[in-house]
Amino acid sequence: MYIRVIGEGVKMEVNRKKMRLGDVLVNSGVITEADLEKGLSRQKGTGRKLGEVLVDEGLVTEENIAKALSSQLHYDMVELQNVEIDEEVLKLVPVNVLKKYKCLPFEYSPDTMMLRVAMADPMDMAAVDDINIITNMQVEPVVATTGSVMLALDRYYGQAEVNSALEEYTREKESQMVEQEDLYSEDVNNSPIVQLVKGMIEAAVRQRASDIHIEPMERQVRIRYRIDGALYEKATYNVRLLPAMVARIKIIGGMDISEKRKPQDGRITQIVDRREYDIRVSILPTVYGEKIVMRLTSKNALSREKSQLGLRPDELKKFDHILMNPHGILLVTGPTGSGKSTTLYTALSELNKEDVNIITVEDPVEANIDGINQVQVNNKANLTFASALRSILRQDPDIIMIGEIRDQETASIAVQASITGHLVVSTLHTNSAASTITRLADMGIEPYLIADATIGVIAQRLVRRLCPECKKAKKATADDLELLMLEPDADVTVYEPCGCPRCDNTGFKGRIGVYEIMEVTQPLKTIISKNGTAEDIKNKALEEGMNTLRMSATKYVLEGITSIPEMMRVSFDI
Repeated sequence: MYIRVIGEGVKMEVNRKKMRLGDVLVNSGVITEADLEKGLSRQKGTGRKLGEVLVDEGLVTEENIAKALSSQLHYDMVELQNVEIDEEVLKLVPVNVLKKYKCLPFEYSPDTMMLRVAMADPMDMAAVDDINIITNMQVEPVVATTGSVMLALDRYYGQAEVNSALEEYTREKESQMVEQEDLYSEDVNNSPIVQLVKGMIEAAVRQRASDIHIEPMERQVRIRYRIDGALYEKATYNVRLLPAMVARIKIIGGMDISEKRKPQDGRITQIVDRREYDIRVSILPTVYGEKIVMRLTSKNALSREKSQLGLRPDELKKFDHILMNPHGILLVTGPTGSGKSTTLYTALSELNKEDVNIITVEDPVEANIDGINQVQVNNKANLTFASALRSILRQDPDIIMIGEIRDQETASIAVQASITGHLVVSTLHTNSAASTITRLADMGIEPYLIADATIGVIAQRLVRRLCPECKKAKKATADDLELLMLEPDADVTVYEPCGCPRCDNTGFKGRIGVYEIMEVTQPLKTIISKNGTAEDIKNKALEEGMNTLRMSATKYVLEGITSIPEMMRVSFDI
């Protein structure tokens, strides 16, 4: 089955010992000598691997490293999500060894006794030797990214680890050995519940979940992850585990462990695969016990390049033009979970220069950005959006970000601040760009002030991307063409979700922003100041070249990026 047997394997072992990762990456043109020097200087004294340092510094991606290792060392490369591993192969090596070396055996040939092992670092001789001794087989390294190895380990061994932890917990409970102090323990080996909570967060991060729902039911506890905006059930546990899980989460979230009748909010910071995650926790008493929702945010996910938001070139140009205004108010609008915060943080990161003073008032602060002064609303101390804004205006700001305009007082101060020479960016919950203007008027702001202050409105949604590996083409039906606002006899191909191991059989992988960007021009200001309706404003903006959310989402359908039901979901009422 495998041609490369012992002879070539030995030759490659020798080559491998001579080559170092830095040399491999430079030789393949992935990084420069200067990048390597920078990586080596950052690595000094940390005890971390060079590859990890280079990825963390943004000099290279895990995929780049894997491809370079594959081509330079002449190893095969594997995408573990597309491979089904046999039960016999999974039993060959203990999971603690696999996690230690970030590797996973996925195939073996009984004839040659050759075991193919997916490795994040195929030059790790200790890993090859250990697996060789444990299995008594010849190891053939195959290159894989660290992320895909860790995800596969969760997929194949995660539930087994959880089950063994739960068995241990049940045994201890029965023999009355569980101490309350165990829940405070940081040693995962000592406390199964600590291990369970930590493993749950790690698994959610690796599966790209934005939220974890722990829901008590009559006879069981249901665990669901929100991935790309949709909830998926991932596990169910015995309801007897709930009190211990809730207690552990309350402890690490800084909440009152004895209070079981009132809702509570907390915050957890956890490092998963070398990346720091900020986790907002909400606990709500329900009839069967306390329900927990944990919202996961990566510290660096909110501050990204504008080009990564999914803006088209013409939209990007409009966005840039709006941000060039020295003063005025920019509103980003959409429902909860539509990516408003990411858009605002991206804009702020770009405006964050040495010569400007940026102050934000948020509830809560979602991500800490160096160089920006961030204020968190505290209603108990009477620090509301409005009172914080009054103080901020005395702090000589150039740019002010308001987390959300919720009432007339906040709206009024925001508009006044924008007129008096400040650039104000904020969010509002409305359905479209045009209706945002009328919402401000409904809040009691005079139309002439809205016209004077507003420089732009961005309405946005997120649609799920179809998995590129398994999406299925079909000819658009008459109903489809009507929804796409095309001629009844048009010959159009659209795509539907299908499902494969790579997208966890959901048919979707990742999300992309859909935007409706309305730049407030002079003709629009005239309509707004005359108290024009949302329809009047929308028609004028369309005349000036604005794309509605429906139009933007339709483009993604025609390009095969998303499906018609996704398009309808984000623009049904528009």
